[in-house]
Amino acid sequence: MQTEQENSAESAPEAPAAPPAPEAAAEEKPKKAASKKAKAAEAPAAPKPSGRSPNKTYTAKPSDIEKNWILIDAEDVVLGRLASTVANILRGKHKPTFTPHMDCGDNVIIVNAAKVKLTGNKRSTKTYYWHTGHPGGIKERTADKILDGRFPERVVLKAVERMIPRGPLGRKQMKNLKVYAGGEHPHEAQQPSTMDFAARNPKNKR
Repeated sequence: MQTEQENSAESAPEAPAAPPAPEAAAEEKPKKAASKKAKAAEAPAAPKPSGRSPNKTYTAKPSDIEKNWILIDAEDVVLGRLASTVANILRGKHKPTFTPHMDCGDNVIIVNAAKVKLTGNKRSTKTYYWHTGHPGGIKERTADKILDGRFPERVVLKAVERMIPRGPLGRKQMKNLKVYAGGEHPHEAQQPSTMDFAARNPKNKR
């Protein structure tokens, strides 16, 4: 009988531990709060956010725009290479403050436009078209006839104009371009800085 009672006592599951008294739990909460405050005091303070974001995109204001005057000699210079460079200068893409919707480019003066060069046989085959507005009024003229005609500077003007975005801003930027067939210009008062475009790249001059 005793052995059976002992075996049953050993096989019986142990009773679960009694939960901690509410007074002990209340004492542990202030200790945890105090430890959190100590850790927060030891941690370095986070830097205060500045008013300006470091990744903010720069946008030029009208008061920030400074326009310069640039003089380019087009004698024996390739037309397309000249036009692409002048278009970027007129738009202001050569400046770190370039803003697409602002007229932030420089003023460009081109002289000797009548002596510009066209590679290959473009001088005799490149054709310019215009329409009179009447039925069947399509007109055409090749580049050599324009260069040898009354207004040779129109070849350079059209080349640059077709590299400028169409719209009110593009028309405004085209007003900053001054093209002259000869070697003289009436803008000495603006004191333009000379750009040696032919020396920038051997392919620029033929």
